[in-house]
Amino acid sequence: MSYRVFLVEDEIVAREGIRDNVDWQAAGFEFCGEAPDGEIALPLIEKTQPDVLITDIKMPFMDGLQLSKVVREQMPWVKIVILSGHDEFEYAQSAIKLGVAEYLLKPINADAIQNALRSVATVLDKEGEERENLKQLQSQIKDNLTLRKERLLLQLVSGGVSSSEAIAQCRQIGLDIIAQQYLVLLIKVQVQLGNGHTDFAQYQKIPQLVRDLVEMHPGTFFTQKSVEELLLIMSGDDPEGLKQDGLFLANLIQQDLQQEMDCRVSVGVGEVQQRLTDISLSFAGAVTAVNQTPPPATPKISQQIDSVKIEAAIVEQYLKSGLIEQFDAFFAENLQAPGEIALQSTLLKDYFFVDLILTAAQFITSLDGDAHQIIPEMDKIEPFLEQIDTIESMREALRQLFGHALMFRNEQVQYEKSKLIFQAKDFIDANYTDPNLLLNEVAATVNLSPSHFSVVFGRETGESFKDYLTRIRIERAKELLRTTNMKCSEVAYQSGYSDPHYFSYVFRKNTGLPPQQFRQLPQT
Repeated sequence: MSYRVFLVEDEIVAREGIRDNVDWQAAGFEFCGEAPDGEIALPLIEKTQPDVLITDIKMPFMDGLQLSKVVREQMPWVKIVILSGHDEFEYAQSAIKLGVAEYLLKPINADAIQNALRSVATVLDKEGEERENLKQLQSQIKDNLTLRKERLLLQLVSGGVSSSEAIAQCRQIGLDIIAQQYLVLLIKVQVQLGNGHTDFAQYQKIPQLVRDLVEMHPGTFFTQKSVEELLLIMSGDDPEGLKQDGLFLANLIQQDLQQEMDCRVSVGVGEVQQRLTDISLSFAGAVTAVNQTPPPATPKISQQIDSVKIEAAIVEQYLKSGLIEQFDAFFAENLQAPGEIALQSTLLKDYFFVDLILTAAQFITSLDGDAHQIIPEMDKIEPFLEQIDTIESMREALRQLFGHALMFRNEQVQYEKSKLIFQAKDFIDANYTDPNLLLNEVAATVNLSPSHFSVVFGRETGESFKDYLTRIRIERAKELLRTTNMKCSEVAYQSGYSDPHYFSYVFRKNTGLPPQQFRQLPQT
């Protein structure tokens, strides 16, 4: 297996030497990026998601220890290899406390780095095997729990388990079915081909379709009785409300399955019962009802859903351009009336909120965000919905939901600006040796007009494009003057200046010394 490695080293000669001389593939790695310091490296690391970070310990702006600490907190799976000088023992102690994988002393060669990477790869392989074993174990446990839950549900509808035994088993397997009222729905599906033969491939799709319809409804439990028969046990505290929800869900399942599968569907709804052991009585009523006409008439399901459905375009427009301060007015104009209707039924309320949550999630995804991280309510939908029973609590819940999306939108706008600047800086860093490099060319790489790019660059970096380019070139010139024997004219050319005299003028203006005198300064 190939792992990804990212390199951070402020000395360009050392960085290029490591990058170009290490046989990454031989060590089982892919070189995925590099940076001259931790500050520039961090967003690139977050983007490339490497398995291993190799970093120098002493760097300007953000050193290797600071970078390692941030990476350890945000991406704890990343293995860190530290490069350090002999006189940096205190740094070494701090690195060890951070749990670095390898600590290599300079001067370092390609063989030493490859050996270190092979050791790290062995650890990564072992961790991968452990994760796979854990995943398989968790899957086995989950499958076992699912089987036990389905078996218990079948025992409840058949009357084959006592109340005390049922409660004990529920606690053991985490089945939260205990409530004041119970209702059973029996779904009978017949799928046939034109020649009268049974289409078993179609039958295999039906259980998941039903699960998808009921998974967002707290207190509803699903199991399969046979190839053609599915069972739902609904629980609640209000007998009238539970009965209405059962009829609503029965109509919904019947309509959706017939449209999706082109099959014949009958749904029987039993009577509400108060005891666990009486679930079998509700089941008996459902068996009788499933062979009769469709469930007792309720308002047409599509009409009920339409009454609480909000046009996605209205919500999307608010998310794109609205402010949280405008939410109350937006709610009163667009959400309050359908929200009051949704509160009349648990299932209607669920559909109302799920529709809005999905719209917000799609908006966040369109901005390259992770909806599950931005909207925590998505992963705890049941307790979120349970607390909503008045129009006031609905307003506050939606304010919280939309607030997450609006905050992410605002942060993303700032992030996009920062990303543009990083892209521009990368282009400048790769092309600063070109004496003809102009602002227009850099602006074109990030699809901005020169004037707009100039304003954004200055606001985000605190310096003009010209000042930034000059600083990069002078830093390169200083490095070459101190580490090579190049003539000043060659240093000028390697730093992006075609005129040595102009280079000397700019260098003196920025450092206070002409290039040759700067070279003669003692290095500390």
